[in-house]
Amino acid sequence: MIYASYPSLARKRVVITGGGTGIGAAIVEAFAAQGAEVIFLDIADAPSRALAARLSESACAPRFMPCNLMDLDQLAATFATIERDIGPIDVLINNAANDDRHEVADVTPAYWDERMAVNLRHQFFCAQAVAPGMRRAGGGAILNLGSISWHLAQARLALYMTAKAGIEGLTCGLARDLGADNVRVNCIIPGAVRTPRQVALWHTPEAEQLILAGQCLKQRVEPEDVAALALFLASDNAARCTGRNYFVDAGWYGA
Repeated sequence: MIYASYPSLARKRVVITGGGTGIGAAIVEAFAAQGAEVIFLDIADAPSRALAARLSESACAPRFMPCNLMDLDQLAATFATIERDIGPIDVLINNAANDDRHEVADVTPAYWDERMAVNLRHQFFCAQAVAPGMRRAGGGAILNLGSISWHLAQARLALYMTAKAGIEGLTCGLARDLGADNVRVNCIIPGAVRTPRQVALWHTPEAEQLILAGQCLKQRVEPEDVAALALFLASDNAARCTGRNYFVDAGWYGA
């Protein structure tokens, strides 16, 4: 994909969670191509290092930092290190998530807590970590990644959908509370994105046909489509956009 150029993103300090694979990797590459100073966090070590190596010749090569976002002490220490090394964060993209399937009868309290931690909790604490620096800098942008899943009531995803629905509420609350400091907070809601994980685990030929049948546009959504929206919402061209949900789903209403 050839992205639009956003001069306002050049040299911006951008942190992307879950940036080693899938949608996150596409976002990392897109922001690096804009000349942004990108740091991406992930627990997937090998693919993250491979991505950093592949983009090492970029004009502004992204930097990988291992971080388990479910460990809140490690999360706080990582953001403190980033701010100490490069200064306050201009753009935070809360992308990290995991959509493992489950049966209602199998859910334990411990599994509930773990699913909320991996899909929802870290988005708040990452935002909390960058907000003071954004305030001191006079503003910033936070993008939270939601999901089409709960809008379609998909099967075997009750906890994932609960977390992703919560992200939309979190977005509204953060936009209100941080807006006086010129911090914009928006939610990107991807549809059925064709990532290697989704293709390998869930998107059988039959599922592919169902997805296309449910979409208004008959082309699959790619990670780069999500990255393109992230670029716009993080840029100064979206200076009056906050507290809203933006779908990139090819008009998917289910089959």
